[in-house]
Amino acid sequence: MKKLNIVLSLLLLAAAPALAGKDKAAGEAVVLPDVEMIDVPTAGILDYYGFMVKTRFYSDGGVLGALNFGVLERLNLGAAMTIDKLVGSDSGIKMRKPEIQVKFRFYDGGYYIPAAAVGYDGQGYYYNPVSKKYLEKGKGLYLVGSKEIGVPSLVLHGGLNVPDFDNNYLFGFLGVNYTLEDKIAFMLELDNMFHSNDPSRLNAGTRIYITPYFQLDLAMREIGRNGKFDNGDSRKAERIVQMRYNTSF
Repeated sequence: MKKLNIVLSLLLLAAAPALAGKDKAAGEAVVLPDVEMIDVPTAGILDYYGFMVKTRFYSDGGVLGALNFGVLERLNLGAAMTIDKLVGSDSGIKMRKPEIQVKFRFYDGGYYIPAAAVGYDGQGYYYNPVSKKYLEKGKGLYLVGSKEIGVPSLVLHGGLNVPDFDNNYLFGFLGVNYTLEDKIAFMLELDNMFHSNDPSRLNAGTRIYITPYFQLDLAMREIGRNGKFDNGDSRKAERIVQMRYNTSF
């Protein structure tokens, strides 16, 4: 019963504001730029006084919650936290420490040059309680650019990141999304590139714009992956569901 109450609270937190969005004037019902795809960030940011709530359901009944704010005109600040085994019948619910998320967009883009942002995201995946680190590290410090290419609503995102300052390895990521009539978007991304000892990840998904402010993501992570992490845990494809709500004060 305790698990059920927590799950219902998270669902209401994500969905209730979307229902309230119906009261906004029709002229304001414009889909906002995406600030992220599945795992890959974009150069998009929340507007000043804007905020976004995200809930992700992942393997083994885990739930990730994130809250981000547009604290300044070009600066977003937020935090994310995971709760393992929250959904389902497994015992031993574990809340992991919150991780900081920051993004600063320093260039809005031009005809040839993409929009660009720099940020930090400490939220990883698959927490290892022995090492007290994530088996899949967060983006860490990153630089990302986004640019519409070829046809309207087809956007390419790419960047570099340093997830761990202990070894200072430089990784890369690429993503592309196509939005159809502000109703549905198709996403494809290649993450964690450049290092064979920490394999790249191919992710794909669909984003459904239930309202201009509330989106539902259905995605598959690590497509085709089948192996082991360094600690021996299985590494395989994962299905996830995300709900996101964004608006402004």
